[in-house]
Amino acid sequence: MENQNIKLKVLSSLLWKYMERGGTQGIQFIVQIVLARILIPNDYGIISLIAIFITIANVFVQSGFNTALIQKKDANETDFSSVFYLSLVVASLIYLFLFITAPFIANFYDITQLIPVLRVLSITLFFGAFNSIQNAVVSKRMQFKKLFFSSLGAMILSGTVGIVLAYAGFGVWALVLQQLTNQFSITVILWFTVKWRPTLIFSFERVKGLFSYSWKLLISSLIDTLYMNLRSLIIGKMYNPAMLGFYNRGDQFPQLIVSNINGSIQSVMLPALSSEQSNRQRVKEMVRRSIVTSSFIVFPLMIGLAVIGEPLVKILLTDKWLPCVPFLQVFCLSYALWPIHTANLQAINALGRSDIFLKLEIIKKIMGIIILGVSMFYGVYAIAIGTLISGIISTFINAYPNLKLLNYSYKEQWKDITPSLILSLVMGCVTYSIQWSNMSIYLTLITQICVGTILYIGMAKIFKFECFIYLLNTIKDMIKNKKGATI
Repeated sequence: MENQNIKLKVLSSLLWKYMERGGTQGIQFIVQIVLARILIPNDYGIISLIAIFITIANVFVQSGFNTALIQKKDANETDFSSVFYLSLVVASLIYLFLFITAPFIANFYDITQLIPVLRVLSITLFFGAFNSIQNAVVSKRMQFKKLFFSSLGAMILSGTVGIVLAYAGFGVWALVLQQLTNQFSITVILWFTVKWRPTLIFSFERVKGLFSYSWKLLISSLIDTLYMNLRSLIIGKMYNPAMLGFYNRGDQFPQLIVSNINGSIQSVMLPALSSEQSNRQRVKEMVRRSIVTSSFIVFPLMIGLAVIGEPLVKILLTDKWLPCVPFLQVFCLSYALWPIHTANLQAINALGRSDIFLKLEIIKKIMGIIILGVSMFYGVYAIAIGTLISGIISTFINAYPNLKLLNYSYKEQWKDITPSLILSLVMGCVTYSIQWSNMSIYLTLITQICVGTILYIGMAKIFKFECFIYLLNTIKDMIKNKKGATI
């Protein structure tokens, strides 16, 4: 009975997290399509460069304390308030640093416009410092319903602002003010929806205790962020903002889909796994369920998106964005592996083994940098293919510790996801063949989506896939539980 209650709580939290990310990502998707049709690739290239420095700065602002607060079972008001004030101080120092160094960064890339854009967009660091604590509170209490409303409201407001400014001819500043509005709106909404306020208390001892866990995550996150953005830094320097715009636009579509699913799993799984950390067998069952179910969902989405990439870009973004299609197809294959990475790494974090997490990150990044160092001399497309190769190798690395920690081997994991992979490949081949028909581009795209969806679900039902049956039964249980609660 207790396991059933935990299951329903996790699934309910996961549902709200999916809705939060799915709703905001869906609106963001529409907003980005409208903006991409108005703005030029060069505008997106500039924002992409700026985003790299903001993302790296945010790693220092949050410092892994967010995860440490979630992982710590007895975290109280002293812990949360201490981390909050420390985050604000760090955000102030990082902002000052970026403000002063903005001219040097602009000179390095020979783009004068970077100076004011970086200085204005860096203000989001302060919103991030506040939101990270609010998110930790929500995750700790598994109250993801509140994130749904804050994120959705902020995205609608900021999307409207961005589109209006783009039509008014503000160019890259439409994207800047859109992001500022989004972060500010989230902060305001969370202030009224999350029942947490910082108190006038600060404890060096509590911060020190949390830092003993979080510093490894800080280093891991910093290495990962630098590594993930290194390609964009190189493309922006070796080529031009427009090419970086194509590269990142190709990354956006699959990233939008997978980050919704993967991010939801990550947010819910860490507190869920942490609560069961003393029961290794239970953790293994939860990790296995996460890998099997998420792969069943993600594999067909990524393979299907790669297949319909060209007609989709032509229709949604116009022909000026066609150079992004090859990037999109490569990134689809790379992002298909993300749920496997996430489940393994979250299990390691939940068990309190941030030392292993750090070692894995160092190994993966050394390997990835070597691949990048070779691929960068063969062009931008080779750099993209290098990310796929790195991702495949990383699945081995991330799964290895869980053989000892959970008795869940890499071979066993791939055995679990192989049925979904084979079914997705069959669906992709059939869907791809439709492009050789003489139908219009619109009818071709609609036919491919309908045939792919029906074929995948139909085959899963015919062959009685365990994960498909599990999803159906879970949905039925949640509906029944919802009705019971209402009655």
